[in-house]
Amino acid sequence: MNYLKIALFSILFVLTGFCASAQQVTNADSVLVYREKLDHSPRKATIYSAVLPGLGQIYNKKYWKAPLIYIGFAAFGYFIDWNNDQYVVYRQAYADIIDDDPNTNSFKHLDLEGRYDFDNPSQLQQLGDRIKRAKDYSRRNRDMVIISTAAFYAINIIDASVDAHFFDFDISDDLSFKWAPGPVYCANKPMAGIYCRIRF
Repeated sequence: MNYLKIALFSILFVLTGFCASAQQVTNADSVLVYREKLDHSPRKATIYSAVLPGLGQIYNKKYWKAPLIYIGFAAFGYFIDWNNDQYVVYRQAYADIIDDDPNTNSFKHLDLEGRYDFDNPSQLQQLGDRIKRAKDYSRRNRDMVIISTAAFYAINIIDASVDAHFFDFDISDDLSFKWAPGPVYCANKPMAGIYCRIRF
């Protein structure tokens, strides 16, 4: 039974013409269909999103995406500002600890819950190490959020461009599969074969 299936498949494969790439183009039964030039431009959508984030999405008539983009940029801006404020505070406190001026003591205003004795040099050294770690951590977080903001900006442009390319893509419910006997040309010689057309 399996041999019969393999033989039938092989015959159909040969009849459909595995060298169909060398088919002759016949215009006898063809009908020219003229489509109007599409006004929707992916280039415009890309430029609009690059100039003003969210504008490309509005151009693509995906209005619901624009508020999400602005909320994302607002969140990134908030975290950049918060991490930068922390970095500035810790940087100043660390600078005050490592200098020899007793009048510069902003590190005493940090919320340390009385854990450190500021007159003890070893504890002051431990506090300096802790503040340095906090300073580096805040700076790294700020820089990572800035990089994430740049990536979010690039994703906004890519999203507008891809949406514009698929703006006029036909996604109708007409999914049909038709196959019928028909001539197939291989090396300029007509052969019997099966004509298959898939519409989607």
